[in-house]
Amino acid sequence: MKPLSLGIALSGASHAEGWARTLRWVERADALGLHSAWLPENHFNPQATPAPLLALAAFAARSKTLRLATTSVLLPVHHPLRIAADVATLDAISNGRVLLGLGRGFRKPLFEGFGVEASVKRDRFDEALDAILAAWSGEPVSLSGEHFAALNGTHVSLELRPVQRPHPPLVVAAFGPKGLRQAAVRGLPYLASPLETLDTLAENYDSWRAQLGREPRGDAPEVPVMRTTFVAEDEAQANRVLAALEAESFHAARGATKALARAASGRLEDRVLVGTVAQVADQIGAYRERLGMDLIAARVAVPGVDEAACERSLERLATEVLPAL
Repeated sequence: MKPLSLGIALSGASHAEGWARTLRWVERADALGLHSAWLPENHFNPQATPAPLLALAAFAARSKTLRLATTSVLLPVHHPLRIAADVATLDAISNGRVLLGLGRGFRKPLFEGFGVEASVKRDRFDEALDAILAAWSGEPVSLSGEHFAALNGTHVSLELRPVQRPHPPLVVAAFGPKGLRQAAVRGLPYLASPLETLDTLAENYDSWRAQLGREPRGDAPEVPVMRTTFVAEDEAQANRVLAALEAESFHAARGATKALARAASGRLEDRVLVGTVAQVADQIGAYRERLGMDLIAARVAVPGVDEAACERSLERLATEVLPAL
């Protein structure tokens, strides 16, 4: 089993003050020596992160060693040559710190807003990823697919290639059998959902391993898992945080899609890591034993909980829990 790495899972903001707060989290994570900072891509909601690669460029300027990670660049709604160029640029300016998570998207407004049929999102994902990998090879590329095609067979070359060769490590965010298969057949790690229970994740990883087309690259996390994580000063504080998370879960469920509601239907305690130092260490140990988890992307900013308390929780996680493991 690989050593355990700790990353921080962040979100976007709908105003400049919120992004300033996110950048302070990045600086703290880098100072603590964390492995990575993770951003999703999402659109058309108050906490959306519509341009994660652009935000990660700001993260690069505020950090020295932190890896710059996406949980889910949504390939079906982007032209692959633009993504290939943007990622190559980010990898160059950060001196090879990109870790690229890929996704397909699932919310109806995403596909309606970008004019893409949701029914072809997996085909577009595969075609886009093939084109991106070809562009990163340094060889001339002619896009001739069903969804992305150059005019008259035009060949183009991406002059700026990623610093990491042949390309940055890739992972695929998924929580359904089709998404798991798309990751497995390419030999790409599956990034586990923050909503599903440990038992569900164990089943998912069994399915992923059974379908692996080839061994994942050694420089990528093999079993990365996202989890809301809070290391409390005592059990009373842990109970207050769990109550805040219950309230968040209740409000989120009212507007959730059927797939999200199904994924988040398990007990809260089976979907989060909350407790004292010893308790969270035990919980993480269980994930290590069941899944072989080698990276945890921890969401440490809990709505309704004082930010200073969340910062102290991150410090306990990095300086007390990880050494205990």
